[in-house]
Amino acid sequence: MPAYTFENFDPASVPSPCYVVDEVALENNLKVLARVQEESGAKILLALKAFSMFSFAPLIMRYLNGVCASGYNEARLGKEEYQREVHTYSPAFKQDEFEDILAYSNHIVFNSFNQWKQFKAQCLKEENKHYGLRVNPLHSEAETPMYDPCAPGSRLGIPKTAFAGEDISGIDGLHFHTLCEQKFAPLQRTLRAVEEQFADILPQMTWFNFGGGHHITREDYEVDALIALLKEVKEKYQVQVYLEPGEAVALDAGIFVAEVVDIIQNAGDVAILDASATCHMPDVLEMPYRPLIRGAGDAGEKAFNYKLGGPSCLAGDVIGTYSFDEPLKPGSRLIFEDMAIYTMVKNTTFNGIKLPAIAQWNSDSGQLKIVKKFAYEDFRNRLS
Repeated sequence: MPAYTFENFDPASVPSPCYVVDEVALENNLKVLARVQEESGAKILLALKAFSMFSFAPLIMRYLNGVCASGYNEARLGKEEYQREVHTYSPAFKQDEFEDILAYSNHIVFNSFNQWKQFKAQCLKEENKHYGLRVNPLHSEAETPMYDPCAPGSRLGIPKTAFAGEDISGIDGLHFHTLCEQKFAPLQRTLRAVEEQFADILPQMTWFNFGGGHHITREDYEVDALIALLKEVKEKYQVQVYLEPGEAVALDAGIFVAEVVDIIQNAGDVAILDASATCHMPDVLEMPYRPLIRGAGDAGEKAFNYKLGGPSCLAGDVIGTYSFDEPLKPGSRLIFEDMAIYTMVKNTTFNGIKLPAIAQWNSDSGQLKIVKKFAYEDFRNRLS
């Protein structure tokens, strides 16, 4: 995260725990994506699965063309709050939800020919709707197996062999998604694999969706090369090209403020926070990865070392071991960096642990707004 993003932010200014998203950093990302759209002719959608902070919808939709959704709830959120294009894909649509999904969506992408056949007659009754198939090029680029849609036995996407003998009338687009937090070269390789396998189908399409996982707003991303590739594909196949980044929209635009509640000793110092890895930042355990903390170092790098753990009963609710220049104590505030993406959207109330507050901040003006606080009712209303 650039040092300036939250350089002047006071972690004591918000309740703890709390997600804080900087409007300025978010808009800077959006400007990069807008440039890609303008110069390439592609359309870019926000992937709601990564960042669904709809209080920023007016800002985001000033720059992007819409959102992509993963089912009923996200499609409805996209339609009601973002009010632009809504593209919906799911590994399987349920019959009792599909009528509403169809109403909320401009594009619907199917994961199998079974599903397309099930809903085809219903789809073709609608006007001004577009239908696509997610393809699986069986070309792996993701470095973590959990996030590899092309791994052997994957349930995501249709391999080319499954197209044999199938009727694709009514389908006007193809969709692929193979990347995870990656730069341009993996996209280029994947696209060539898709083109090679689906060369007979692409000329029949009117749109082509490259999915997500593109880290376009990283400082070292090859934006010019991406623009050139998008233009090439658009002209070659005469299609509207779409991208669906999630992380790139809010990359490095948010932090997570947490507070030390207690310090205990057990083979070293252990700081218990009011923030939980399993409840509030589950990718720390799932990826796994070690989030950066402002001012902290690796274990042994600085004078005072602490294992940081959450308040839940899960023994593995541990964020990692960090070192600090000064000793921690109850009440110390910590700033976890790059915490806008895949955090709020994955929160749980396991153990009855309170959901973090959500705040908007403007690093230029210093204006701070607490968008939402959660209470007992939010926990209770998820139960019965």
